[in-house]
Amino acid sequence: MGFKCGIVGLPNVGKSTLFNALTETQAAQAANYPFCTIEPNVGQVAVPDPRLDQIAKIAGSAKIIETQLAFVDIAGLVKGASKGEGLGNQFLGNIREVDAVVHVLRCFEDDDIQHVANKIDPISDAEVVETELLLSDLESLEKRVPAFQKKANSGDKEAKIAANVLGQALELLREGKPARLTEPGDEEEQRIFDQSQLLTAKPVLYVCNVSEADAAKGNALSDAVFEKAKAEGAEAVIVSAAIESELVEMEAEDRAEFLAELGLEESGLARVIRAGYQLLDLQTFFTVGPKEARAWTVHKGAKAPEAAGEIHSDFERGFIRAETIAFDDYVALGGESAARDAGKLRQEGKEYVAKDGDIFNFKFNV
Repeated sequence: MGFKCGIVGLPNVGKSTLFNALTETQAAQAANYPFCTIEPNVGQVAVPDPRLDQIAKIAGSAKIIETQLAFVDIAGLVKGASKGEGLGNQFLGNIREVDAVVHVLRCFEDDDIQHVANKIDPISDAEVVETELLLSDLESLEKRVPAFQKKANSGDKEAKIAANVLGQALELLREGKPARLTEPGDEEEQRIFDQSQLLTAKPVLYVCNVSEADAAKGNALSDAVFEKAKAEGAEAVIVSAAIESELVEMEAEDRAEFLAELGLEESGLARVIRAGYQLLDLQTFFTVGPKEARAWTVHKGAKAPEAAGEIHSDFERGFIRAETIAFDDYVALGGESAARDAGKLRQEGKEYVAKDGDIFNFKFNV
């Protein structure tokens, strides 16, 4: 399952630094933590999860494999992108292909780094990108909604649903608000809304790039971004690109001490990766044994056969049942055997909804 977060931002805000730090950090990890560059501008990174180390230790696993998330360094943007200015068409095309948008905003002062607008205003910066996405969506829906309304008037049931939900999105766009604030009334409306591929419907994570001194608590600029995110139903995290660049150059054992001196429990990149994972409404399940402990990704709400399909399509096609142990039970009891003896290993069928942290052993027949 390929989940992609597209990293966007204006020049000199730290977008490339963030992407490079993400990919370099992962590339420097041990072989047990897979890293690959799919394309020059795509990095596959491991999602940090301390639970994996715990179950691997209990099972005596020889190898640990974390679940993955892809980050895409999106082509640059200039004002007028929605009309094809600069790399506008490429930018909009790349945004359409990702599942979520990671928007890097400059929240630091530095006279040596010139801002493209000659002022430090992350809200204004965000609006430049958002305006181009909004204008593209607006142009699209102003053509499509009247067509759906016309068909709906002639009795077309699906057109009536589309006219309703996309009409709601169009009104939001006309008010200068993103389409992700649309509230589909039922599953059919949700399906049609998802199929519309609106750019402003994609979930957004704002990354506030602050100075080293502000890395622990942020500043007034990042506070404003967090308020904006809350109002939009988006997410925000604080990162110091300067710190992340230093961390990349350090030995792994020195990083924790360096972060502690700065009042940080983990790197900003770890927060970005985890936030991106949560933004996409994903959850983790595990498989564990002597050979390897492995984390897998599935959407929240997925049933057991779908989770099995993440491992192999045959597992889903021939699904019989899932032997399931909750993570807390596995750790508290000290492994599969003790969990089985305590009655904590459950036999679950096709309708079981996978929970975050489930440890699965799938039974199948093809």
